[in-house]
Amino acid sequence: MGSSGAILAVSEQRAGSLADRARTVGPFTPWVTAGTRPWVFGVLNVTPDSFSDGGRFETVAVAVERGMQLAAEGADVIDIGGESTRPGAGRVSEAQEMARVIPVVTELAGRGVACSVDTTRSAVAAAALTAGAVAVNDVSGGLADPEMVDVVRAAGSPWILMHWRGPSDRMQSMARYTDVVTQVRHELSGRVDEALAAGVDRRLLVVDPGLGFAKNATHNWTVLSTLDSFVADGVPVLLGASRKGFLGEMLAGPDGTPRPPEQRDAATAAVSLLAAQVGVWAVRVHDVRGSRDAFAVLQRIREAAGTPPAVGGVSDG
Repeated sequence: MGSSGAILAVSEQRAGSLADRARTVGPFTPWVTAGTRPWVFGVLNVTPDSFSDGGRFETVAVAVERGMQLAAEGADVIDIGGESTRPGAGRVSEAQEMARVIPVVTELAGRGVACSVDTTRSAVAAAALTAGAVAVNDVSGGLADPEMVDVVRAAGSPWILMHWRGPSDRMQSMARYTDVVTQVRHELSGRVDEALAAGVDRRLLVVDPGLGFAKNATHNWTVLSTLDSFVADGVPVLLGASRKGFLGEMLAGPDGTPRPPEQRDAATAAVSLLAAQVGVWAVRVHDVRGSRDAFAVLQRIREAAGTPPAVGGVSDG
């Protein structure tokens, strides 16, 4: 079977565990269920150089063990990436990215764990979907590879479109805005419009404002302060703030040294709580338990107050 045939085969068997957990029938449609909390995407980087956990999960066995741990801690989806997108990172070859990602997706999907693939390459996305992934998390929003749209359209796959202005090794030079919120929303809207024009089902699109991607700390905080405006645009929003540099800068010690990434989880959970309060559809985090605990607290408060949730995500129980 050729690559296009393999892609189409994915769409024919799209009744995976993520759809079951969303309590939907047929292909996964992110916004059709009224939930009590955001979805939680657990970060699994199978890279040597990611900013937070690079080098920790490089072998298939260790990565799979970590994926199972994230799922046990409450991750709804394991987001698997084989190429670092930290500021300044260079590219790896398609073959290297494929070798890192596909065996882990295959093993976790075979164990019934819902996985997404974090990639900007259509060939990697197609292979991951064939191996059992249920969604594509594209940090370039489809800009890095024009064939990505064909893959997700043919597979009927959810497609997360992140705000992106250029490759990691030069993206911070593109952090120039006159009105960061208006411009990011406008640029994301453009990506959505292009996906729709290419025939992608609107119900399969998710947007991500791209904290830290062509944005400095002030830009990130401004975006966070206006998350409700992104939600109001009507496309489900995924937020990825986990352990990022602007949190480390905020938590810097007396000498100005940023707090290390692994010590930013409490701040990440605080951002997750903010996201849930304004109706964000999903968060992408390294420490799953912290965000799940924050959501549980918010849910109990809402129950006590008789207040309905602000989010269309997932319900537990």
